[in-house]
This record gives sequence, C-alpha cells and structure tokens, in this order.
Amino acid sequence: MTADGNLLRPSYRLEMQTDENLKSQSALEDISTDYTAEKFPQCRISRALHLLPFWKDLLLQNNPPALQATPRLFASENHLLEKRRRAFGGPESTREFTLHLLYFAVFALVVLGLLHWDGKIQLSQGKGCKDYDQSIRTSPWNVSLLPRDGTADLSDIYPHYKRVARSARPRKGKQEISLLTTYQSMKKVKEMLLPCDILVKITNYVLRKASGKTLPLDFFPLATCDQKRNYQITQINPLNLVKVKIKPQLLYQVLLFLKRLGLLVDRHQAKSFSIVKKLLVNKQKKILEKTVKNQNKHVLKWLKVNRTHRKSFKPAGCPDKDAYLLPWNPGHHESKKVKIGRGMFLRLESSASVHSIIIENGGKLVFTDTPISPITLRTRYILIRNGGALHIGAEKCPYNSTAVITLFGKSTDEPNVEHFGKKFIGVDKGGILELHGRKNLSWTFLARTLYPGGLPYGGYRFEKHWGSRGINVRVIDQGTATVLAADRFDTHLWANESRRLQEFLRCQPKGRIVAMAVGDSAARSLTVPARQDISELLGSEQARHLGYRQPWAIVGVLGASVSFVVEDKRLYQPNGSTGMAIARRDFQTYEGIHFTVTAFSEWVQGVPHCGFRVEVSKGVILDLMDDATSWLPGDQIVIASTDYSMYQAEDFNLLPCPKCKVNQVKIDGKPRYLHMGEVIDGIDMRAEVGLLTRNILIKGEMEDSCYGQNFCHFFNYDTFGGQIRIQRNFASVHLSGIELTNMGQQILGSYPVHFHLAGDVDQKGGYDPPTYVDNVAIHHCFSRCVAIHATNGLLVKDTIGYDTLGHCFFLEDGVEQRNILYHNLGLLTKAGTILPSDRNEIMCVSIRNQVYGNYIPVPSTDCMAVTTFWISNPNNHLINNAAAGAQDVGIWFIFHRAPTGQSVGQYPEGQSEFTPLGMFYNNRAHSNIKAGLFIGNGVKTTKSNADNPREVLTVDFARFRPHQNADPRKPRVPAIIDGLVTFKNNDHGAWARGGDIIFRNSGFSDNGIGLTLASDGTFPTDEGSSLEVTKSVFVGESINVGCNGGQNRYWGKGAHGEYRTLPRNRTFPIRGFQIYDGPVRLTQCTFRKYIPVHERYSSALAFFMRNAWQISPQNNVSQVKLERSLYVQAWRSENLSLLITKDLYPNHPLKLQGVNRRAPYQQYQPVVMLEQSYTLRWNGRTPEQVVLYPINFNRGDWIQIGLCYPKGTVFKIMSDINQRPSGRVHSVKRYKATSSFNILQKNPDKSLYYFDSNSGILFIILQAKCARKGHSYCSKHGCERVKISAHVTSWETSDCLQKGYSKKHTSVPARLLALTGRVAAPCSACGAPQVAITSDPYRTYIRVQIQSQSRGDIQNGHKFAFIKVNDDVFLFEKPGLFFVIVDACSGDILSRQHFDTAHAPQVADAIAKYIQATIRDRSIALVCSRDNSGWPLTYVSPAFLRLGAAKPIEFFMEGSFAMLGFKGRLKPAWIKIISHDVGQLAASLQYYVPLKLSEYGCSGKVKENRRDLKLFQELMSPN
Repeated sequence: MTADGNLLRPSYRLEMQTDENLKSQSALEDISTDYTAEKFPQCRISRALHLLPFWKDLLLQNNPPALQATPRLFASENHLLEKRRRAFGGPESTREFTLHLLYFAVFALVVLGLLHWDGKIQLSQGKGCKDYDQSIRTSPWNVSLLPRDGTADLSDIYPHYKRVARSARPRKGKQEISLLTTYQSMKKVKEMLLPCDILVKITNYVLRKASGKTLPLDFFPLATCDQKRNYQITQINPLNLVKVKIKPQLLYQVLLFLKRLGLLVDRHQAKSFSIVKKLLVNKQKKILEKTVKNQNKHVLKWLKVNRTHRKSFKPAGCPDKDAYLLPWNPGHHESKKVKIGRGMFLRLESSASVHSIIIENGGKLVFTDTPISPITLRTRYILIRNGGALHIGAEKCPYNSTAVITLFGKSTDEPNVEHFGKKFIGVDKGGILELHGRKNLSWTFLARTLYPGGLPYGGYRFEKHWGSRGINVRVIDQGTATVLAADRFDTHLWANESRRLQEFLRCQPKGRIVAMAVGDSAARSLTVPARQDISELLGSEQARHLGYRQPWAIVGVLGASVSFVVEDKRLYQPNGSTGMAIARRDFQTYEGIHFTVTAFSEWVQGVPHCGFRVEVSKGVILDLMDDATSWLPGDQIVIASTDYSMYQAEDFNLLPCPKCKVNQVKIDGKPRYLHMGEVIDGIDMRAEVGLLTRNILIKGEMEDSCYGQNFCHFFNYDTFGGQIRIQRNFASVHLSGIELTNMGQQILGSYPVHFHLAGDVDQKGGYDPPTYVDNVAIHHCFSRCVAIHATNGLLVKDTIGYDTLGHCFFLEDGVEQRNILYHNLGLLTKAGTILPSDRNEIMCVSIRNQVYGNYIPVPSTDCMAVTTFWISNPNNHLINNAAAGAQDVGIWFIFHRAPTGQSVGQYPEGQSEFTPLGMFYNNRAHSNIKAGLFIGNGVKTTKSNADNPREVLTVDFARFRPHQNADPRKPRVPAIIDGLVTFKNNDHGAWARGGDIIFRNSGFSDNGIGLTLASDGTFPTDEGSSLEVTKSVFVGESINVGCNGGQNRYWGKGAHGEYRTLPRNRTFPIRGFQIYDGPVRLTQCTFRKYIPVHERYSSALAFFMRNAWQISPQNNVSQVKLERSLYVQAWRSENLSLLITKDLYPNHPLKLQGVNRRAPYQQYQPVVMLEQSYTLRWNGRTPEQVVLYPINFNRGDWIQIGLCYPKGTVFKIMSDINQRPSGRVHSVKRYKATSSFNILQKNPDKSLYYFDSNSGILFIILQAKCARKGHSYCSKHGCERVKISAHVTSWETSDCLQKGYSKKHTSVPARLLALTGRVAAPCSACGAPQVAITSDPYRTYIRVQIQSQSRGDIQNGHKFAFIKVNDDVFLFEKPGLFFVIVDACSGDILSRQHFDTAHAPQVADAIAKYIQATIRDRSIALVCSRDNSGWPLTYVSPAFLRLGAAKPIEFFMEGSFAMLGFKGRLKPAWIKIISHDVGQLAASLQYYVPLKLSEYGCSGKVKENRRDLKLFQELMSPN
C-alpha cells in the first residue's frame, strides 16, 4: 500500500487449501435449504435476496435482492467463470444448456414478481381491491446498534433497509386516507439471513470495484467464513471501499466482514464506519420523505377541514412495534433543540437530554417498551401540534417498562413559549398525546384498623437514665401486646422492695410476658427468696448471681418453660461503660400480628441507662379491601387520615411480602397515627389507601430552595414545577397509568394537568373514544391536580391528588359541564396563592395587588376556601369520590353568577344557580377544616372598584335554586345528594343553602355540626322551597377517639371519660342536625351518642340561634330515632313551675311551666337522656302526689330521678301499668325503702327507693319493664308509671339542688352501667333502614355486639351476658361459653350453643367437637363468656385456631372472653379476640361484618347491585 493509502498489487498468490469436490452452483438451488449458525455464521438481512449467477448486476438495483441460503466458499471470479464455462459450454451440453436456460427464465420472472410485490405493498381497508389505501411500510435501519468504531459481531450485522412503498392515489370521489388507517396498516416485515458465500461474493465485487484492475485477487475456498488464514496480505484502506456505488447496508456488512478478517487499515476504520452510518440515515430519510410527502398533504388537509377526524385516533396494538419507526438515540445535549416533523417517525430507545422537542406536521415519537435500561428523557419542554404525536404505550397495550420525562429549567430561564410558558408538555391544535402505563389498582380502603406503631394498642417505648435505680418491670399481654403494668422496685436500697417484687410477680396470671431491666444497681438488697422467685417464675439463670451495678435484662413468660426466657448481663467496668445488656423476644397476638418485646440495661460513661420497647416486628402488614397484587415492592402508597387533622395522612414504601395474601401489602415503616379500617357506629370510617407510583413518571426538576419571584415569603421550597397543558382542537389525548410529581407552578394556568379552553372533549365534540384522565397519581405538586377550564365532557377517573397547593380537582370559569369525576381521591389539599379562594389567612391579607385602593381583605369571607373538589357548575357528575383532607372544604359546589375569565358571556347571568345538579352518588368527605360538603356561595365576577373594592373571584354570596332547563319559570328539579359519608370534619359535615335539596342514605359522624340546611330565601323575596333529609344516620362521638398529634388542635375528655380529639374547641356544642330556617323535613333518621359533658353541650337536633331570619313553622321531624322523654304529673301542685336539673350541670336548671292551668294536676314533659341522673324540684311546696311516666322508653331503658322533699317526709311509692283505653290497672308493685344509695344503684331492676334525709332527696331508678310497640308512647300492655305519695310534715319549700349535689357525688357516681337485660322492640319505620352507611352500598353488613361478664361484673349485680346480631338479642344467664353461629353468605342465624364450663371439665372435648363438626364452613362465630371461674378454658384453646385465632388463646380464671371468628378456608381481616383477666373491664366487641365477600367462598355467583357502575355506564353512553 502506498503512502496515500491506494491499493498495491501483491507479489505473491495466497496459498489456500482447495476443495477438490466443489460443484458448480445452480441458480435454481432450493431456497429453503437450512444451515445452522454453528456451521455457517450468518448476518441478518431484510427480505429474501436471490443471487443468480449474474448477482453482480443485482447489487446495483434499487431494491436489494434476497440471498439464497447455499453454502459457498471463497473463489476468484476467473475461477468461477471457468467452472461456468465447463457447466454450460460445448455441443455435448446443448440439451442441458437449453434446460438451464428455461429454468433461468422462469426463475427470473419469479424474482421480478417478488421484487415488485416487495416494493409495493397495498393496505386494504376492507372495501375491495379497487378501493384500497396504501401507506408506509418500512423497517428501520437500527442506527443505534452501529458501533462508532466499527466493531461488531458478525452475527449482529444490521438488517437491510426495507423499502418504503409509495402511496397509491385514491380514486376520485373516495374519502381521503386517514392517518390512523395509515398507522394501523403498517406491519413488520420478517427478516431473512444472509449466508456466508453470498457475503464473500459481495466482498469480492466491492474489492474489485474499489481497486479497478490493479488487484486481480483470487479468494480461494475456505472451510468456513471465519476460518483463520495462514497467510499475510497488505491491508486495505476502507475509505476507498465506501466510494463504491452499492447499497449502504451491504457496504456496511462488507466492512464488518473485512475487519473481522483483519484486512482493514485500523486508523481509517472509525471514519469509514461513520460515513456508512450517515449514508444509511440519509438514505432512510430520503425514502421516507418521498413516500409520505403526498400522504402528509392529504392528512394535514383533512385535519384542517374535517372536524370529526378525532374519531380516527383509536389506539391499535403496541405503538413501539410499528415497523416504520426509526430508532432514535440522541444522547445528552441540553442545548440541542429537536424538531420531529414531516416523515419522521422515531422510537426512543435510550435515555436522552435535549433542550426541547417539537413534534409537528405528522411527526411521531414513541418510547420503546423493551429498552436495555429504563428511559429518562430530560427536556425543557415538549410541544405537540399539527398532527404530531407522542406515544408511550396504548390503551390496549399498556407500557410495561419504566419511562421518566423530566422537565427542567428555572422560572428565570429563557422567555416563555407562547400560550404554554415554561417547563411543559403542551398539546396544541392537531396534537396527539397518548400515555398509557400499567393498569394498577389506583386506591382502595383499609380492611383492618392500622394502629400507631402497628399494634392494636400502640407501641411502647420507655427510656431513662437517672432515677431508675433497681429492677424496672413491665407486664405485657401476649394476645394484644398491651402493657398492662409498669413498676419499679428499688432492691438496691430497700429490703422490703424485694418482698413487694415477689408479691407483684405472684399475682400476675400465667401466660403474661414479663420484662425486667436494671437501672443503676439492683443487687445489694435483692434477697435470696426474690432471686429464687425470679428464677422459678421466669426461668432466669442469671438472677441468682446478679452483682453490684451489673446491667441485666430479661424477657420471659410467667409459667412457661425455660426455653422461653431471654436474658443478658454485663460486668460493671471501672471506666463507667459496660456495653448494653439486651433481652429481646418475638411474640404474636391472637390476630396474627408479630411483635417484639425488648428490655435493655447499660452504663454509659458513668450514667445508667435502661428501658423497654414493645414494637411490631417483621414489618407492618396492611389488610386492604381489594386485590393489590398490582402493587409492587418499592412502590409508594399513602394512607389517609381518619381524624380531624388532614396532616395525619402518611406515605410509605412497600416491601416484599411473599406470605401476604392478594389483599395484603407490607410497608417499610411504622405508622404514627391511627387509621381506621372498619365501619364505626354505623358510619364507614375506613381510611383510603392510594398508590402513588406509576411506571410512567413525569416530573419537574426542582431547585433546592425557593428563588426569584416564586412567593418565597410563603414557601421555603421551589414551587416552579412542570405542567401538562392541552389546548382546543387537539387531535387525541388519553392519559392513564402515569405519575406526576413536582408539577404545577404558582402561576395562573400552569397546572399538573390543564385542559385549557378545550370545549367538548367527548363524543359531542367528535372524540371517540372520549378524552380521559384515568389512573393518574398526582402528588407533591405545587398548583392544583386536574384543572378543567372551559372544557366539557372530560372523564377523570381513578386519579389521586396528594399533597398539593390550591384547589385540587378544579373547574374554573363556571361554564364547565358534563364532566365526570369517578372514583377519585384527593387528600392533603393545602393553600396556594393564585386565586383568593386558594389563599389562607396570611396570604389573603398579604396579596393585595388586585384590590381597589387600600382595601384589606377579610380572610374569613373573601378567602380561605381551598377545596379538594371545586365544582363551579352544578351540571357535573361526582360518583365514588373521596375528599380526605383539605385546608378548608372537601367538596364545594360554588356558583358563578356570570362566567368568568376567558369564558365571559357564554351564558346569561344567574344561570348556574338555576342549573340542575348532575349525578351525585356515593361520595365521602372527611378530615377537612371547614366542611366536608358545601353547597352554596359564589365568587365575585366583577373587577374591583370603588363600590366593591374586593378582588375579582373572591368568595361571594349565592344560592342554589335548580329548575328545569335552568329556567326559573319552570318547575324546580330537586338536587339529590345520595350516599354522602362525612366524618371528622372540624366544622360541618355538610352545609347546603337553597332548594329543593334532598339528602338521603347519608352518614354524619364526629363532625362539629353534622348537617345544616338553609333555605333558598324568605317571603316575600322568594317563592319558597324545601329541604329534606331521609334515611340517614347521625353520630355525635363515635368510638373512633382519634390520635393526638398531626396538628390536631384539641384533645380532651369525651362523654364516657375517654380522651379523644375534638372539633373546633373543647367547649364547642356538638350538634347532629341543625335547622337554619326552613322549611326542613327530617324523616327516617337515626341519631346516636349525642351526650353532653361538663365542658360542652351536645344535641341531636338543634336550631341555629344566631339567625336574623325567621324559623319556618313547617319544619317537620318524623320517624326519627333519638333519645327518650319523661312525663311528670303533679297533683295539687298549685300551678307551680318545675325545675329539672341534669346532675352533670347542677348550675343550669331547666324551668318548665305546667300546661293545665286551674286543673287539679299539672303535667310536664321534659326531654331526658337515657342512663343519666336528674333532680326535680318545684318553686314552692312539693306536691303531695307525683306520677312519673317513662314515655317512649323501651324495655330496660332507665334514668335515675331525685325529687326534693322536706326532712321527715314519709313515702308510699307504687308502680303499675295503666291501660288508658279501658282504665284497667295491673302489675301493681310497692317500692321498698333501702338503707343506702349504694344498694339502690346495685339493684336497679328491683323496686327500691332511698331517701337521703340530710339532703332531702328521694332517689329512685325509673326503668321500663315492657317493650314499646312501634310508634306508641307505651307498650302493648299499657303505660308504666310510678306513683309517689308523700306525707309532708313540714311546710317549708324544699331546695335540695345545692346542698344535695355534693352529697350525691361523694358516693358512687350516679351514672350506672347499661343493663344488658333490656330488649327493645324495634320500630320498623323509625330511624334509618340501613344497618350501616358505607362507601360500598352494594355490600350487605350485619352489626354484631358481644358483651361478656367476669366474676366481678356478676358481683356488681349484672345478670346477663349477651350476643346481639342486628336487632336479635341472645341473653345468657348461666356460666360458661356461648356460641352464636351466623351464615357469612346470607346473614341467617344457624345455631346457638351453651357450654357449662363450671361443672364439667370434660366439656373441652364437646367444645372442640362442636367447632370441628357442627360449625360449618363459611360461618361467622360469635363467642362470649360469663363467669369463667370453675374451669380453666386453656385446655380447649387450640380448638379456636379453626375459628381464626393465630395461636392458642390464654383464658383467665374469673376473667372474660369475647371472640368474633370465622370458620373457612381463608382468614378475614375482621377477626377479633379479647381475653381479659380479673380486674380488667369485661370483654366486649362491636363490629359491622360484611357478608358475601369473595374470600368466603359463597356458593354461586355473588350478585352485587352496583348502582355506581350503572350510573357510570349511562353517563358514558353516547346516547
């Protein structure tokens, strides 16, 4: 080779082994001959290339021919010609030559036909061959696989370029081809393999062309193409080879082949391969542009003139599999601006960074679903317009890999893009955005309550340094992980502490966990007997030898074997540091929760340190209501608050959990707060659990802190996130299975998802399928969640908005209609700055640039309205949504008196207030500061001026008055609020102003005020309307006591002495239903647990007292279940007034005036609360005869009555039953005097009275003995009454209230325990008909109550243990165990069984047999005990494993036991087990159990009346 790289003629021949048996190759050899890759290394090539003996000419044809798969070895061209002459020449070969010529002619025709067919592929639309459409059909040349240095494996040679067919011109009069039809018609062409011998021939040709006649080389045969040569040859300059006119893909293979043989000059290889790569790309572009030129013209013209083009963009198949896509690997160049335009169809195959991407004029960008590693695309913005398309997955082919789009940039960078701003994905006119991630479960509910720390009674932590000298002891219940006792015994200083320690340990029942840890020192006065007791009771080996200042810790089980104990001890060191003695052991609760008990003791630099921990182990497992197998380890979830503070929402990452069931997941942390997972007091308070992770992630790249003009005085973090903005006349937008985080900006119009002035985006607007946002997780964003601006018919479904600023799901101008919000979850919605209604108090008074003059906004009226679901037009549909915590309101229907913003003038003034409400079904709102649901008010629609200086869009007054067709001249159309659940809202569960409005099938619990209804207006201004509440449940203070912390403001005592979180403030009067004015109709509603305490009042029904409007006389309350009343009849009362005082409030008596003036007797009817005590006195001389009627009392209902009499009064007290229609009196009994107040309280069911002569108070307990019938005031036997005849010896006026109050409360409290013997006859038409108001109304629930009795309860006079299933009560008076079995599929009572454990030890076998054989599968087992004193039930505890216990149950002598179990194949999450020792409260349970769950295995298909799905299908139907 010369210095300039030209080829030289070699001076010697290549010595190679020849094949003596080589036969000449026929052009008609079988193309189907198969050869393995081991024998013949092959390279990939597209299309079959048939190389005839005249293959040289074919190399220059436009279409690459197919190669015949025939083994050939290297041979020179002269050698081949000689063999050809021998095969065809000579007269003796004439017949053979003629035959070969005929074969050749036939074969040539076949090849030409195949080439023609390969070049022009028609794509039929099913209208016959005359009307076919043609389109692009290509296979990309995978440039990304071309190595820069030219190195590659021969088996990985690139496929040939697949020629693009030209579009045939459609017949005149036929419809133009649609872009969708073009895309769908493209199919992938199969790739064929290039045999070795053909590659040798092509190489030979290229070498001769490159060197001319200066290189007459003969390539002698080789055994294989990769056989090593035993000669040397001058290397070839590859730059000369690239000048040969041959298709680039063939040239590329030649270069690779020669490089493999070591024949290329090294220093020119990289440049030559780079030239070939450019040739490949340029060739591809030219053919694509030429092919689609005419077609793009047709498409763009069609997009412009045909409005119904949107129907054509139905996703078909997997977009990244389309054959016409070019691989795209742009690398990382943040300054590079990319335009994907006409004829460019790219498949992104690796991570990249660019400045920006514009996709337009039919260009297309698709993310590959099979990348080598997850794809991350960083860019400042992506703009899609004019037929451009961005695809990641498709509706029927969700994306399965991981894709991330990161939008970077600062608010101070570069100018804005017109109409879009910065840091965005924008879809303009004609743009297509299709993002479809994996289909995951979006959100569900907890199926079991999650407690702080993961344990039913919370975790336990104790640490102390000084002040813990001696032995510190903790006693823990094995079944519940509850710390039952804690004490310290200073056995270092005091000898009697050893005796006290011995007594403490001996009084603990067997089976208790005992943990001990030494603080400072415990050995000096620790006696030998105490050491022996520790060793014997706990199995300790180190307690006998415990020395001075030795750290020692032990965890053991009383009465268990030595193998259960774990202990550790350290020697004291002179330097004051000993190392930590740790004792740790794992346990399991009855319900299957694993927990660890740890005790530790040490000295650290002369300071003692000891402590205990009881904490969940092996991770916290959540039980969910739905199948969560689509949630994967590493995913992030959020659990909503179920308390007054929305800040109790917590997020966790998921851990692997091979043992979890399909509805269980394991989290990587421990919850800090209580999250309910059950129906409480008839109201569904289950926490929502949402999945925040999706496999398609779009996020903003954020700075470390706030900067620039981004309201840094309100936010200490960067709020300039990314945004997705969709504008009018887009071609197609569907978002599903994507995650958005760090999105949104505190700028008007810059939101995570923003449909801006898009108009009709459903079938009405020509979109088929309709536009939707489905299964999208939007979290930790800086401005809203989904903004719907002048857009109609959008479907937002299964979308989560968590930890966002400003209104979350936001309808903007008041003109948005027909939008469907289905099964969305919004939580932790915080204040923002954009609109006045977004702002909190500080922002409201600080942002004043839009007010007139020096006006200072009033936060409570102008601002402070941030809402999770902000609905500015009533004609929208909300189904199955959850608003789980907002700074102000969960769901707000607010009314724009006139359209605002860019929608001004689109409807007449006032129309939105008259527009009928869309579908509102089965929504829930809780943990909001102001209200769960708010219907009323509007926004100011005029700019600020001197007359009204407030900023535009501040909160204003409006009333909702729905009429047919929004015409006030037409009849009213009631707004139906169906299935609303609200709880733990600080102010209101719901507020509504207007009419007609109907609430039904709704539940309100633990709200400051459950529901307030205010009318449309008053006479004569308004024509009048009505409001109604029906079939609903109201609860004052439920057993969901909440959890202190998480910005809960108030923590105090509840009605039953328990500590709980409180709404508003400690003195705020809790109300159930509040009448603002009326008319209001309340019917078939149930009120529970409205009990006042000394700090605050509480009432089921209330009137708004600070009201300037008049109260309607037509307010009506009927068929309502609430508290009872007392009827008092006083003879010869001299027209006196009655003063009645509830003993909890002695300083607030109620004065009642008699109604029978100038009659011999007066009657009074105060409203009283059951199980409370009252004192009655008159404002003059006490009447000689008083008759008490317990009106509306059911059997067992009671109150305690105290009546004031002078000292020395003598009583005759009788009770009877008076049948008023006939006047007959029966069941006459005489009351007997008792010697003490305590005896009276212990025997409430006996006819006793007690007169306290010191205070002058007569005490009796008024208890109903008969069941009331229906709506009757009395029972069917008549009206019960108590007559008190008094012989008064003194004429003094008796005033016993002040002097008697303290006396009464120095003894046993007046409030008695509920008597379990009462059986109430239900009123079939009174109260709410539902057992529970839940968010899955298609499910059936039963309410179960279990009340056991210990020996102590029986000694206190309680007669009955009971089990109650809905309204069926089963009383038990005998000692033992009681079973009630319920069918889990139908709810029917299957059996009842009593086992007397006091006198029959052999009953253990009978219980085990009953559980094993009698109780059938798919049964709910309800078990309670009464007086377990005669026989330890531990012998039968293993049998309860069949009913769902996770381990054998520890029963306690004289204790109590309650169990809600299930016998079946699977273990439901609702199993409850309580086993209490003597001295603890009697075991009791109340639970709402769902029936017909799929895990029960009920026979036949479970039919569910899914009204929500039916409504959704109706709304989505184009008709």
